Amino acid sequence: MNHALIIDDNQKNAVVLATMLTDENITSTQLLNPYDLESLLDTLHDVAVVFLDLEMPGLDGYDVLKKLKANERFKSIPIVAYTVHISEIHAALQSGFNGFLGKPLNADKFPQQIARILRGEPVWETM
Repeated sequence: MNHALIIDDNQKNAVVLATMLTDENITSTQLLNPYDLESLLDTLHDVAVVFLDLEMPGLDGYDVLKKLKANERFKSIPIVAYTVHISEIHAALQSGFNGFLGKPLNADKFPQQIARILRGEPVWETM
């Protein structure tokens, strides 16, 4: 079974995404405080995808992306920006994200989006 890491300071958004993942038979771990990332990384195994909010207090998604990419275990795992700030799509691409999904996530499109992401295909969609 695939497992996702959700990094989002908004618990409601994290729960919505986790529910959508569960509907696709994907388990998830939610991280609401990006400062807890270091301690969590040692306990996570077999992560297939990371969903990373861009706007969080203190450490933003770009800072967290650098930390994840510096970890050998996460170099080959797709890291997908997901945010209400759809104007950030080009900055996310330039920063090294592997994909982009605009919030709110589209429940009708999500099954196909997550399937493509897990196949290693880039998904860059704002709606």
